[in-house]
Amino acid sequence: MPIPTISKNTDEQLLQLIASDNRDAFTELYNRYWDKTFAVAYHRLDDEHEAEEVVQEVFLSIWQRRASLKLTHTMATYLSVAVKYKVINHLDRQYRQQQHLDELAFTSIETEDTTMQWLEEKELRELLDHSIGQLPEKCRIVFLLSRHENKTYAEIASALGISQKTVEAHMSKALSSIRQSLGVSLPVLILLLS
Repeated sequence: MPIPTISKNTDEQLLQLIASDNRDAFTELYNRYWDKTFAVAYHRLDDEHEAEEVVQEVFLSIWQRRASLKLTHTMATYLSVAVKYKVINHLDRQYRQQQHLDELAFTSIETEDTTMQWLEEKELRELLDHSIGQLPEKCRIVFLLSRHENKTYAEIASALGISQKTVEAHMSKALSSIRQSLGVSLPVLILLLS
């Protein structure tokens, strides 16, 4: 009696042959169900390449588990459910990758913003130092004692042997000159000097 060709075997018979490492039986099962599983995957992913990848993973899983694989339903049902699970895993992995990419992009933008802000601040500080350097000597000394050494007007007046009103006049002149030189408003200047 002739041996039936692989294609004549039932799914159960194919699984038994696959369990004993029969590659022809596996190829037959693959060819028998590839279109159906691909259709399920493609319907859910709407991407041909990704659908093929999912189907390959499902069949690879069958081959890897061939010795222990036991079905409680038909092969068609098993494959349909397996594809759905693989699609869910695939979409979840994609989602997590996208989240990671979004985080990287956000970090990159944040870094660029911080760098730009630092450069602008550095440039402004250099302009500020230059403006202070352009002040008349007494004016500059009063300004530096006030802003850099945190001395009160009374302490500056005492240290320089001038009246407190003169200190106030020098400070007023210094702030006005710096503000005009930098082209900023008084509130911005106060923030810069703080």
